[in-house]
Amino acid sequence: MSDPTIPSASFHLLGAAPFARVEELQERLVREKAENERSGIDVLLCEHEPLITIGRCGSRGHMRWDERELTSRRLEIRWLARGGGCIPHGPGQLAIYPIVPLQQLGWTIGEYLRRFSAGLSAAIRAVGLAPQSRQGRFGLWGRTGQLAAIGVAVRHDITYFGAYLNVHPAMQVFQAVDSDYDPQPGARRTMGSLMAERGRTVRMQGVRSLVVEHLAAAFDQPKFHLLTGHPYLAAGDRPARISRAS
Repeated sequence: MSDPTIPSASFHLLGAAPFARVEELQERLVREKAENERSGIDVLLCEHEPLITIGRCGSRGHMRWDERELTSRRLEIRWLARGGGCIPHGPGQLAIYPIVPLQQLGWTIGEYLRRFSAGLSAAIRAVGLAPQSRQGRFGLWGRTGQLAAIGVAVRHDITYFGAYLNVHPAMQVFQAVDSDYDPQPGARRTMGSLMAERGRTVRMQGVRSLVVEHLAAAFDQPKFHLLTGHPYLAAGDRPARISRAS
């Protein structure tokens, strides 16, 4: 049940947005929420240009491609202070960034991660799939590999970064990273996608709508705002279209 004293959540559909600009937007929202006791939840949803990010659990040892290959494909690598390891990004992958004031909601980081994972899992099940979790790991898997990678950061008790759900990305870039670091014998060390799991087209718009619906429920926000863009992310900063990596 939602708490009427907590402002409702706002979901911002950013479309194709450069990674660096969305990172700046998250940092600004975190600063503002740290100064505002009733700032509520903001969730940013977008797609990024092809690149690879490396979190606190990742290293260059998890890269399958060498420097020459990365350079030839013009793939940028960014090191981030988030959880998780190496994550490839590109069009067809839905980036989901909840900016959540944990103290205001009375949540621990463990409670937040439980709710976040449950919301993502419910959205994937609504597509007709059965995602699996792994003990001690944050993410969701299917028979084709990892479907959603989770890498969260917290500053001033406010979350940022989040999860990356592979809907229908071009998988060439995803082959650059050993995406599953589980040492258990026989563990799949690849990334999959919703389209590969289903064997037919899965539309980003439909998946995005399901993610909004089920995250709102997981965050106890039956009433929420659905917005196109964000006033801090100027239209001129976003490309009209991000092409798939070759």
